[in-house]
Amino acid sequence: MGRKSSVSRLSVQIKSYIEAMLATGAQTLDELIRDLQERFPAEAQAGSLPSRSALHRYGAKLDRRLSAIRASTEAAKLIQAQAGDDKDARSEALTALIQTELFEAILALQEADDPEANAEDRVAMLSSAAKNIATLTRSSVNLKQFQVKVEKDTRERVLAEQRTKLDELGKTGTVPADVLAQVIKAVYDL
Repeated sequence: MGRKSSVSRLSVQIKSYIEAMLATGAQTLDELIRDLQERFPAEAQAGSLPSRSALHRYGAKLDRRLSAIRASTEAAKLIQAQAGDDKDARSEALTALIQTELFEAILALQEADDPEANAEDRVAMLSSAAKNIATLTRSSVNLKQFQVKVEKDTRERVLAEQRTKLDELGKTGTVPADVLAQVIKAVYDL
């Protein structure tokens, strides 16, 4: 694994400014370099500002992240538009997206062969991920329990409505009592 990006090594103020400019796409790379040299002359004199190539690589990486965020946001909007909230399908979809991202992050961490990363840092990162996964798993279990409860409540409500309608049919005399009893037995197993 290569060394850290020259943009990543900059101060938070400069890095944030670069990210904002790259995200908006308001400037070309050459314009951004000139802008950085004017805004941060001390860093320009010291030669610590990133090169055009470094800005391009960092911008591509940032663009991939922003695209993933936009895609996730769009997916959540589609789910919200298509799914009723009775079963909280949006939370289920969000949980699935997060689980996928955590899984990919763990795989990337395992595949990383960074000589600068020590075992203590890896253990700390994995420990943090494990805590987050435990929280996510509890959330998933709670969501499934909520969905089961909603299904059960809905089923009970529909059965009660049907029972009331059948009872009314029996009272009107339009359906003989023995036929009504057979229907109830067949439908409700009562």
